[in-house]
Amino acid sequence: MGKAKEAVSKAGKAIYNNIPVFLGIILLIGLVNAMIPRTAYAALFSNNIVSDSIIGSGIGSVLIGNPITSYILGGEFLAQGVSLVAVTAFIVAWVTVGIVQMPAESLLLGRRFAILRNATSFVLSVIVAIITVFVMGLI
Repeated sequence: MGKAKEAVSKAGKAIYNNIPVFLGIILLIGLVNAMIPRTAYAALFSNNIVSDSIIGSGIGSVLIGNPITSYILGGEFLAQGVSLVAVTAFIVAWVTVGIVQMPAESLLLGRRFAILRNATSFVLSVIVAIITVFVMGLI
């Protein structure tokens, strides 16, 4: 039981010491989301499956957020004429990739892990988007 208390204490201290990093990340995410209007995204896409999925994943990787918000944004993007593959890639990357939060992730989990996790999530978001649109086309 003593080791569990010690582990919880160390984890609590690590979280407490990293509060400034977390706050900085939250503020940076809000700033980036406020600077880029939602209507600008429709001009970026060309209705090419591969390029739209890469661009969608790239934007979602930088503008991270929670799943509920991504569904709202995805619906708005579709209404503005953005392709389904771009919206799907955006939503998957929005939730799984975190370029903006990478400094904190590197600090807490290690640089190599953070880079590998983000790179893998980015590639998989492109693949998932393409497969999803392909399957939707079959239905």
